Amino acid sequence: MSKLPLIFPAILLLTACGGGSSGGGGGSTGQIKVVGSSTVYPFTTAVAEAFQRDNPGTTVIVESTGTGAGMKLFCAGIGGDTPDVANASRQIKKSEYDTCVKNGAKSIIEVPIGIDGLTFIEDKGATPLNLTVKDIYGALAANPYGKPNTAKTWHDVNPALPERKIRVMGPPPTSGTRDSLADLILAKGCETDPAMKALKASDEKRQKDICTKVREDGVYIEAGENDNLLVQKVSVDKDTIGVLGFSYLDENADKVKAVSLAGVAPTEETISNLTYPGSRKLYIYIKGEHLAVKPKLKGFVAAYSKLWGKGGQLEKRGLVPFGGADASSAVAQATALTPLDGSTLK
Repeated sequence: MSKLPLIFPAILLLTACGGGSSGGGGGSTGQIKVVGSSTVYPFTTAVAEAFQRDNPGTTVIVESTGTGAGMKLFCAGIGGDTPDVANASRQIKKSEYDTCVKNGAKSIIEVPIGIDGLTFIEDKGATPLNLTVKDIYGALAANPYGKPNTAKTWHDVNPALPERKIRVMGPPPTSGTRDSLADLILAKGCETDPAMKALKASDEKRQKDICTKVREDGVYIEAGENDNLLVQKVSVDKDTIGVLGFSYLDENADKVKAVSLAGVAPTEETISNLTYPGSRKLYIYIKGEHLAVKPKLKGFVAAYSKLWGKGGQLEKRGLVPFGGADASSAVAQATALTPLDGSTLK
């Protein structure tokens, strides 16, 4: 179940104003509409709150739809019925970018906002699990290494692990977090097998299916886009593992704890230096065609860049700030707002 849109105070005034579709932005020129990733949602809402305090009369609507569903809405075209910004817990896909262009949104601006760690959580009182990407692949893949998955317990996957039943709650296919689970964990676990690495060169499509398709026999449970609800469910079941973004672990440390991957726990340090296997960049995407008719949109992106740094408000909410050249590059892009070159995408 998706989170309800977070609509800040001035929205009641704008309901009467409408916003027609003849312009180049969603709603009225004083309204900014954001859709997308549930992982990025709490960071964007924090920016929206601060931005509205500094810009009376501007309304920011933030809706958690999941990255994939958000991109579908974002790329539907330009004008009053379409979002201005998309939150994403992975980079926009080439197919999504092409859809944007086809529908008239030809100037897509990518701004990386920080780093997150794809995190596995369990109840605070559960016996600690220390898994590897290979273990997780063996537990969750529909056809690990090309054979049907019959594993019922973690011990079935790896004799060194306890006889604890496999029960994992995670994001649906529309979520960027689900894409990250496939790319950062399942594919890497699969490719520990030399035959699977070789198959990628000879039959990439088949290899992707074997390596990233998740089993559908009830072991993996799609928990929707409400990560707070996922935390609640994991916190009352010692057998269940949850999959979500690091910020939700950080703010619920009294209820749940992290599952280490190859002995590395997700922390701000291990995520920022990329030693944690689940580290990933987070993004916002801005529709260039909407900038001209919504002057506040550029200011909103600037406000984001002021809050994402070390010691900033977003770090306190669980976002891991960029360091060094990545930090400088992100700030420069938030100012320049250079459109994305679609040929570089996958």
